[in-house]
Amino acid sequence: KIMNRYTELGDRPIGNIINYPEIPLNSSDIYAITEWGDRFDNLAFQFYQDPTLWWIISTANPNLVSFSSLFIPIGTTIRIPINISNIISNYKAINR
Repeated sequence: KIMNRYTELGDRPIGNIINYPEIPLNSSDIYAITEWGDRFDNLAFQFYQDPTLWWIISTANPNLVSFSSLFIPIGTTIRIPINISNIISNYKAINR
């Protein structure tokens, strides 16, 4: 999955294309039903203590990616990957 983010990420210049790895299903994944105000960054903070890992939850739920809203619709079932170390390693490997 390729997305163009207009933010600075580490030593990457602004506007570079960032590649996100595919996130396979895992038996440790958590499924949650969204509530009012849930966003990918808030959920990343809740589950990973790091809001910058929003892209893991977003990538794991490609049917929810919408540029029209920051919020996930209330009552939506979403997948939260829990074993994220391999996901982060793959991310770093494809974005060298």
